[in-house]
Amino acid sequence: MTSMDFELSPDQVALQDAARDLLDDRAGHDQVRAHLHSGHPYDESLWRALADQGWLGIALAEADGGVGLSWVEAAVLLEQIGRHTAPVPFLPSLLALTALAGAEEPQQKWVADLASGERLGCVGWSKHADALQAVASGSSWTISGRVGPVEGAAVADIAVVLAADEVFSVEIDASDRPAAEPAMDGTRVLSWLTFDGASATRLGGAALAAEILDRGAVGASAEMLGGSDRVLEMAVQYAKDRVQFDQPIGSFQAIKHRCADMLVDVEGMRSSTWYAAWAISAGDPDASAAASTAKVWSSDAAKRVMASGLQVHGGIGFTWEHDLHLYMKRSQFDRLNYGDAVYHRERLAGLLRSRLMSGSGLF
Repeated sequence: MTSMDFELSPDQVALQDAARDLLDDRAGHDQVRAHLHSGHPYDESLWRALADQGWLGIALAEADGGVGLSWVEAAVLLEQIGRHTAPVPFLPSLLALTALAGAEEPQQKWVADLASGERLGCVGWSKHADALQAVASGSSWTISGRVGPVEGAAVADIAVVLAADEVFSVEIDASDRPAAEPAMDGTRVLSWLTFDGASATRLGGAALAAEILDRGAVGASAEMLGGSDRVLEMAVQYAKDRVQFDQPIGSFQAIKHRCADMLVDVEGMRSSTWYAAWAISAGDPDASAAASTAKVWSSDAAKRVMASGLQVHGGIGFTWEHDLHLYMKRSQFDRLNYGDAVYHRERLAGLLRSRLMSGSGLF
């Protein structure tokens, strides 16, 4: 069995620091607030900055025009995206690149465009296997059905969709893009993808579908980790600053316990998410189980962290002026995206059952 180190390498720490610095500068409080008031679907200036830094191709092979690093580095970036509530559809384009990597023309041109940030991708996935139907006609395919809400669909040029354990790509014309749906999370643009016999290209079968789901689950977990870690920091700082009965509220036992529980949850999220990212990068046979475990833990833990953060802050956490509500709303979508905790518990049970039935044991 391959071993792993739960600490980031010096290069990964340097990447983490550089990502935090860039987002501190371009997705800080003032920039995110300005975006929320702008009415734009995403921050185009920030998107261009990320693309110029090579973030979109972070886990794409150099032969395909990427940086050639692993999904661990992608998770490091996604953690910082979540920490800053960055208003860009970053994860969907990463996943679209995963599906299209190694594809033939014209999809190969899409890979270069996605990696450079010239085009945007989205991923249509549903826990309901019959949400989308794929029909073959000779060597061509068509897709019908409705799936969503999908992050970035309203601005995407390319959709990667999963239908009955098969993966397809659909080019979206600007005139056919779905409208953005009203959403509590103003840092994201969400839409429903609807197809009625749309022309599609088959990219792969069950193995690729599982790979996209694994990476999507880990990506969403990494974003929840970043957001939860930031909420923990805000709660601790507020507990030091807020005074009642002539002493900081952090000196009260109930507040101490809240913050301690938040720390346990955040560190559990960190361990499970980084392990899952490593398992994907290493091609570990337990990668799917690790991804589902990370999504279960992170979804449940993020809900607890957000609730505790709100309890520590009290009424101010509900107000528009405070950033806490941005993290709460963002985590609500992340908990559902690419499968909620219930879905991944069932998936994990199925994976373990299959292992037992094959005679290989649980460990």
